[in-house]
Amino acid sequence: MIMSSRSFAEYRAMFAIGDQELHGVILDCGGGASGFVAEAAAMGARALASDPLYALGVDVIIDRLSADLDQGNAMISANADRFVWDWYGSPERRRKMRLDARSAFMADIRRRPGSYLASGLPRLPLADDSVDLVLCSHLLFTWAGRFDRGWHRAAITEMSRVSRGEVRIFPLVRLGDGEPVDFLDDLQTELRADGLVCARRRVPYEFQRGADHMLTVRKRP
Repeated sequence: MIMSSRSFAEYRAMFAIGDQELHGVILDCGGGASGFVAEAAAMGARALASDPLYALGVDVIIDRLSADLDQGNAMISANADRFVWDWYGSPERRRKMRLDARSAFMADIRRRPGSYLASGLPRLPLADDSVDLVLCSHLLFTWAGRFDRGWHRAAITEMSRVSRGEVRIFPLVRLGDGEPVDFLDDLQTELRADGLVCARRRVPYEFQRGADHMLTVRKRP
C-alpha cells in the first residue's frame, strides 16, 4: 500500500471536522505519513496516529516516502479521468500540500514519537472509550480488494471500541476503479446488529470522482 502524506486541511474537508471537534482527543487510524497529527498539535489539539508501518523506524519510513509520492502521482496521471481538481485547484497545489504535510510528519515523529503508535487494525493498543473521534482515511473500502467484509467489520468494531464519540471513514469507493464497495450495505446491517449506528454523510471534498461521502459509526445510546 502507498504511504501518503495528507494534510490537516485535507483531513478537515474529507471528514467534515468542525472547530468544536478539535477540542477532544482524535485518533488517526492508519495515519501513514499524514501531517494531521503534527498540524493538529501545532494548533493546540490532541491527536494520535496509529499505523503498523511506524514499527519500521523513522529512517526507513522517510526513505520510502519519496518513492510512494512518485508512485501515487503516476497512478493519478495514468487515470486522469477518474479525478477532479475542484478542491485542490491544480496538481501543483496538491503536490505542495503533500510535501508540506510530509515535512511536518517527519519533524513531528522525531520530536514526539509517543504520538505515533506502531499498531494496525483490527487491534489497537488503546483502552475502551479513550478517544473522542476516530478518523480512518483511504484504508477501509479503498483496499477492499485486499481486505474482506469480515476484516472491515472487525476493524470498525475495534475503532468503535476505543471511541467515546464517532468513527469517520473516508472514502467509500475502491482504489483504482473508483466503484462503490459491493458489501457496504450488508456490512452496515451487520454493524447495526452489533449495536452500532451507521450513516453515510456527504463531505465538502472530492478528488476521486464520486468519492464525496464518508461513513460515520457510533455506539447506540
